[in-house]
Amino acid sequence: MKDLTPQLVHSLKRYSRQDLVKDLTAGIIVAIIALPLSIALALASGVSPEQGLYTAIVAGFLISALGGSKVQIAGPTAAFATIVAGIVAQNGMDGLAVATILAGIILVLMGLLRLGSMIKFIPYTITAGFTAGIAVTIVIGQLKDFFGLTFTHAPVETMEKLEEVVRTFPTVNWAAVGVGVLALAILCLWPMAKPLQKIPASLIAVLVTAGAVKLLALPVNTIGDLYTISSAPPQLHLPAFSYETVAAVLPDAFTIAVLAAIESLLSAVVADEMIGARHNSNMELVAQGVGNAASALFGGIPATGAIARTAANIKNGGRSPVAGMVHAAVLLLVLVLLMPYAALIPMPCIAAILFQVAYNMSGWRTVVKVVKQSPKSDIAVLAVTFILTVVFDLVVAIVVGLTLACLLFMKRMADVAVVKEWEYVEDTGDDQGRLKPVPSHVMVYEFTGPLFFGAADKVPHIANTSGKTVLILRMRAVPALDVTALNSLRRLCDECKAQGVYVLFSHVNEQPMSVLKKSGLYDWVKPENFAPNIDAALARAEKLAPATLQSDKH
Repeated sequence: MKDLTPQLVHSLKRYSRQDLVKDLTAGIIVAIIALPLSIALALASGVSPEQGLYTAIVAGFLISALGGSKVQIAGPTAAFATIVAGIVAQNGMDGLAVATILAGIILVLMGLLRLGSMIKFIPYTITAGFTAGIAVTIVIGQLKDFFGLTFTHAPVETMEKLEEVVRTFPTVNWAAVGVGVLALAILCLWPMAKPLQKIPASLIAVLVTAGAVKLLALPVNTIGDLYTISSAPPQLHLPAFSYETVAAVLPDAFTIAVLAAIESLLSAVVADEMIGARHNSNMELVAQGVGNAASALFGGIPATGAIARTAANIKNGGRSPVAGMVHAAVLLLVLVLLMPYAALIPMPCIAAILFQVAYNMSGWRTVVKVVKQSPKSDIAVLAVTFILTVVFDLVVAIVVGLTLACLLFMKRMADVAVVKEWEYVEDTGDDQGRLKPVPSHVMVYEFTGPLFFGAADKVPHIANTSGKTVLILRMRAVPALDVTALNSLRRLCDECKAQGVYVLFSHVNEQPMSVLKKSGLYDWVKPENFAPNIDAALARAEKLAPATLQSDKH
């Protein structure tokens, strides 16, 4: 089991001047990429633009310093936008802070309890479904600013936003559309010029559209028109805790914690593949918890590992947590020195940036592949999770998706559980793949697959033995046994006893044997009636001829 030591400690043991230069370069570049994204994601989350930078600075620094990944870059991500906006609308900023702090505590506990490996129990179809669903909710949430619409009220739910977009579409501002299209064109075309790829397209889109709106005096809303910009550094603020607030936001806290764990560990796995390393998942969860709690205390929003920023860090030479810490420090300087200029950024440009974020996170190619290659049950889980994420919220989507996935898995396991009876065959002396000869007074039932509550009904009843006096239960292909199936086996043994049939068990594996012993059925059947294989069981049955059974019934 891995210890809870931050990767920074390990990295600094072999740290060189060349490593520092690479980390400084990567950190500065990632900060430039994170700047417009942090502002855009803050606005999508329904909070002020500087709060996105607070999150990237505080959580980004702490998660890099304490994390279990060498190259993970943390900050606000699109996955939280809808959740955060809903919490702020219903419970205010204090409610969001309390939810984020509680989520941080939950994440720390998850790490301390070594639950980092639990990520493998979240089906890929659910992850793909809610990720695509979040992408759609982000797009719907940005239609207002992209088209410059005038809403009559401020809806919170995604479907309400879509209804309001349709209803108010006649108020479209074509100047805003033009600025949004210009931003999208830059975002799409700029990366195609290889010499310019080092400069983030989002930064160029922000500069060009802000300049166009200012110079041409276009009637387009900017950040400064809608928000008060502050260049003050993050300051400690304790939210107002109360039982009512905690009770109201506790479900949201669990959602934030689970989503932060999933996204950060997935990002860490992707980073591992890119650099050929291995992260410490439990330490990463602890760091995510500390980072989120600190972010909330300093005015930020939930944070997690960001795959795009992590990949940019790696591609630009970052190989230690120092790069992530540099990225946070650079953002702090930008906040203090340049934040007032953020007031000039047009809202359609922010919407365009978030459209691109949504497109990149949607994983539509993955969804298409799953639909083409997966069984219908997996497609159903993905579709249900996607639809519920868009129509309702992430909590409902994950709960229903997990429940459906578990039910379908249990059905699959029940379907592969087979009980078949061997038929008596004459020993012909040839080797034609025929079953071992079974004496005429013996029945053999072979169990295949896990015996659990979903397959317990497959344990047969013994109503008419037709002269059979020995029943062999062959269990070599049974990896697991639960209490429901155990009760069915006990019922079978009782039926056999009532009809004078001797019960033998053949090749019982470790877990089923443990259950049989703990339940007392092992002693009831008697240890000598448990054979290591079918040959030994048949040999034992040969000795239990009908004449013998008359004097030795159980």
